[in-house]
Amino acid sequence: MAAEPGSVRPGGRTARVRAAVLAAAGDALAEHGMAGLDLADVARRADVGRTTVYRRWGSVPALVADLLADMAEQSLPRVETGSLLEDLLANARLVRRTLVDPRQGALFKAMIAAAACDDRTADALHRFYAARIAEWAPCVDQAVERGEVPPGTDAHEVVRAVSAPLYYRFLASGDPLDEAAARRCARAAVEAARAGVFVSD
Repeated sequence: MAAEPGSVRPGGRTARVRAAVLAAAGDALAEHGMAGLDLADVARRADVGRTTVYRRWGSVPALVADLLADMAEQSLPRVETGSLLEDLLANARLVRRTLVDPRQGALFKAMIAAAACDDRTADALHRFYAARIAEWAPCVDQAVERGEVPPGTDAHEVVRAVSAPLYYRFLASGDPLDEAAARRCARAAVEAARAGVFVSD
């Protein structure tokens, strides 16, 4: 079976071309949104041949899917502090820092908007967030082992509860995405977890 365009993980010069193209695609998305993303423009920005980009990725959704896969791979690993509150606060701060970054925030806003009307982009975005939640879920499992939260606590739901209010501020309410908001999100998730809110039925 042929590999999906952009899904092969190459080395050497091909890896450098991929990195340049993905960086250029991210810049274009941040500047113009999904509607302004064009493979020929990405090739120009990356200083590579158009045929290389068309042959490897073939379409804008395939390029965005590869960009999201690369972002998931490059994301910072979770923090282990020995405290669920501190671990989740580190997660909240990472999410907040990403969303308030001028380039990264614009990039995520463009991809989230595109995912609302493009199934392939939506699937890629879902895989990105699943990977990030899976990265941080073990901090909740460790908290269960330490007796901080009840057995049966759904670790994935706890991590989602940290970032969801931050994304609400980012996409809907426009309320400040500040340090205080990050702290409230982490504390609220921990208190709910301690109360058994996230124990699986």
